[in-house]
Amino acid sequence: MVTPPKTAIWDFDGTLGHRRYGTWAECLLEILDVQEPGHRWTFPEMFDALATGFPWHAAQEPHPHLSDSDTWWGHITSVVAEALTRLGTSRPQAVAAATRAAYTDPAAWSLYPQTLRVLEHLTAHGWTHVLLSNHVPELPELLSALGIDTRFQAVINSAASGYEKPHPQAFRLAQAAAGSAHRLVMIGDNPKADVAGARRAGIDAIWVRRNQHTDTPDLDTAARILLAPEPAENGRRPALHEVPPLQPTTPGALPIR
Repeated sequence: MVTPPKTAIWDFDGTLGHRRYGTWAECLLEILDVQEPGHRWTFPEMFDALATGFPWHAAQEPHPHLSDSDTWWGHITSVVAEALTRLGTSRPQAVAAATRAAYTDPAAWSLYPQTLRVLEHLTAHGWTHVLLSNHVPELPELLSALGIDTRFQAVINSAASGYEKPHPQAFRLAQAAAGSAHRLVMIGDNPKADVAGARRAGIDAIWVRRNQHTDTPDLDTAARILLAPEPAENGRRPALHEVPPLQPTTPGALPIR
């Protein structure tokens, strides 16, 4: 019997991989540590300063005009420089200009321990994979450096498409990339961008929750949900499964069977 095609739609940052030294606020603090040793800026101040201006902060607004990587980074650099100016840093333009190289350094990125095992196991059980991410233009290069790029039949990146999750068009692009898949499931750590966006598009969702940015998502449990018998349709709403993070005292979940 031929198994109906099934596609898992994955978020990347916070779900399959992460920047080891933190994301945007931490990245800028790293740069300030080098350019302005002994500076007084803290993570909460930097995080609040960067709470607006990025494309995903206005996900309802398409931005195909930023789909060129240099144009995208030009916009981000101006957002960062304005935030640093508001904070009162002495060299906002210099710090902002260093953001691209620091943030996209492949050495700063890691996969979560379960990622490759889970993708391989699901592939062996008939699942294909699509990546749907709100990310930087260099995402394909980061995926290649992490050795994960060949795991996906398509990579849909907001910096290239111009649509940030949870915009409906982002999920339409993922559905189109999945082709004739009989079953679609979105797996992500963001309850709004990943989970709510998917369910509005009629896609089942698995929320691999992270209560703190240092938490590790439990991908083995997500895989068990995918491998369980498919629920009957019967006019149901898109399913939602919530998976707590791995506990810090636990070295890792038991491998999927």
